[in-house]
Amino acid sequence: MTDTVPYATPESKAGNFHAEGRTVAAGRGWDWIVDAFALFRRQPGMWILIVLLAGILFIAISIVPVLGSLASALLFPVFAGGVMLGCRDLDQGGPLEIAHLFAGFKDKAGNLVMVGVFNLVGWVIIAFAVAAVAGGGVLMGVMRGGIEGAGLSIASMLIAALLVAALSVPLYMATWFAPALIVLGDLAPVAAVKVSFFACLRNWIPFLVYSVVLLLACVVAAIPAGLGFLVLIPVLAASVYTAYRDIFCAGEKT
Repeated sequence: MTDTVPYATPESKAGNFHAEGRTVAAGRGWDWIVDAFALFRRQPGMWILIVLLAGILFIAISIVPVLGSLASALLFPVFAGGVMLGCRDLDQGGPLEIAHLFAGFKDKAGNLVMVGVFNLVGWVIIAFAVAAVAGGGVLMGVMRGGIEGAGLSIASMLIAALLVAALSVPLYMATWFAPALIVLGDLAPVAAVKVSFFACLRNWIPFLVYSVVLLLACVVAAIPAGLGFLVLIPVLAASVYTAYRDIFCAGEKT
């Protein structure tokens, strides 16, 4: 792999940045979580405070009908970008601060919002597709009536659920690394979602391991009245950074 960075600006913050990403071993999915937990252990109190503050902010924003949900979708990548900057500073030996949560508003906010726009449009398309499949099937089921109609309605709902899974996974892939690629790799929004998607695609096996471990961790975190999520959510956030570092920076500090 060459050091050429076709999508990055000349002022790229990560000199060891590999624009296309690399394929890593399956076991790295587990390592991303272990490394993320190590970042969490450096400042657990600050991590938990940031998570609580972010939760309060999004709840407050979401209270506003319609516009609140829209704002949350658009601003989430901005906050995520700030957290990625915080992870980088923490990884380099610096402190994680409350200010990192808002750092995305100071640098590349417009590009991060565009990721939110892409994600929002993607979910709108998914919603319309699911509504068309489920609604059409239920309507036909009602018209036919009886056992056959009920079976048709149930089948349409199952197909709609599968459609959500089939369409949402590529959307998650396209946006998973996008904030990190924008604030740490200096990529433009379109390039960021494209690179994120193909990096996830090339590393689907380690991501499968990663997903299974996180699923099990969610079960464990839910046992003590859900308090375990105060640890798991920061680890999940940090794992996006550790995976980014592994795939796009060959595991080196950025």
